[in-house]
Amino acid sequence: MAITTNAICNSFKKELLEGKHDFTQTSGDQFKLALYNDSAVLGKSTTSFTTDNQVNASGQYTSGGGKLAKSGQNTSVASSVAIVDFPNRSFTGVTLTAKGALIYNTSNSNSAVCVLDFGGNKTATAGTFTIQFPAFTTSAAILRLT
Repeated sequence: MAITTNAICNSFKKELLEGKHDFTQTSGDQFKLALYNDSAVLGKSTTSFTTDNQVNASGQYTSGGGKLAKSGQNTSVASSVAIVDFPNRSFTGVTLTAKGALIYNTSNSNSAVCVLDFGGNKTATAGTFTIQFPAFTTSAAILRLT
């Protein structure tokens, strides 16, 4: 089974209850985003970062992906829905094709947070590859807990 859908990882849900993830903007944990090709097997049962079927290093993209900036990381609760937002993440000077991504917590043993399915292969050739996160709303934010 390859990347087939966006998913919040089951291990992340359990670890939230154990207090293992801190999304505080300035002093919280560090999260990264790694890109994967269409052979990657990622989903809700993914528990941690893996190099298996990660896209090859190119330009600014290196193994393990890139940090998600804390400066734009926000949390909120509205209408009984808790949400998290990350700033968009770009990798410049890359030639790569990615089918999806994994957000993971480097401050907590590279624990998986969520899997992103791009809906098909996305390509950049000697250019910039940008992951644009959805609006910071209760119906669209990248992480929503109801």
